[in-house]
Amino acid sequence: MKKLLLIFILSSGTLCGQTNPMPADDATTWRSFTYDMGNLFKGIGYSYTRPLYWGKSQWLTFGGLVGVTGTAYLFDTQTSEYFTGRKEDVPKWLQDYGRAYAGPVGNGVLSGAVYFTGLFTKNQKLRRTGVLMLSSASSAGLLQQFLKGFVGRARPLSEETKDTFKPFWQGSSDYHSFPSGHTVMAFTTAYAIAKQFKSPWAKAGIYAVGIVPGVSRLWEGKHWLSDVVFSVGLSIFTVEAIDRYLDTRYSEKYNAQDKKVSWNLQFGPGTLGVLIEF
Repeated sequence: MKKLLLIFILSSGTLCGQTNPMPADDATTWRSFTYDMGNLFKGIGYSYTRPLYWGKSQWLTFGGLVGVTGTAYLFDTQTSEYFTGRKEDVPKWLQDYGRAYAGPVGNGVLSGAVYFTGLFTKNQKLRRTGVLMLSSASSAGLLQQFLKGFVGRARPLSEETKDTFKPFWQGSSDYHSFPSGHTVMAFTTAYAIAKQFKSPWAKAGIYAVGIVPGVSRLWEGKHWLSDVVFSVGLSIFTVEAIDRYLDTRYSEKYNAQDKKVSWNLQFGPGTLGVLIEF
């Protein structure tokens, strides 16, 4: 098994069966498109229902997420001061990349380009990847928007403390810290792309690119470390759930390896994370 050190991972539950037959390879572009869009929306619904089917291992994994997020919460003030104090040392091009890459427009253009390339070249593998990217970003994006207003956590730049909340949509955007939308959008897309590769080095490089927008939000004082940590977990959970659903809807994908993922919490001097084996 290959090993990588990441923040955390969430696993998902059972698969659901097929309903509509998969179009043949020589099906019309319109038939393939409507099939894919149906899978896109069903994938979103599938990801939202997964907790209803979780078993003991899934709830233990969720407990691991809560534990890692809670540990990060303990150091939110210190880490926020550290990152915001080093914003001026970060190259402008890297700051600009962090802001732009995770936006809805940039994310949609990338995901759409992957999908429509597969659609018009009649490449099922590429179509499936595009559906995974679009469905995962939509699912995680909608959920994080709901959570922002529901939780109502103050951002660091609001000059409130890390434990200041105005829940149930009572506050302004200064109280939309949890979770981090930029992190969710960027890492969801990166994680979906990385699943197409077997090389742990390729995966690590893609993850590194995907985490930059989240780190940029720490520089900007827009989010606390625990916001970003939870958001990475939300991204991983969403992609894993929808990818499992798409396994029942498509016969081909880039990386056909089994989805066997395990994790262990890692604590040590200056270290916090989870060892993920795959």
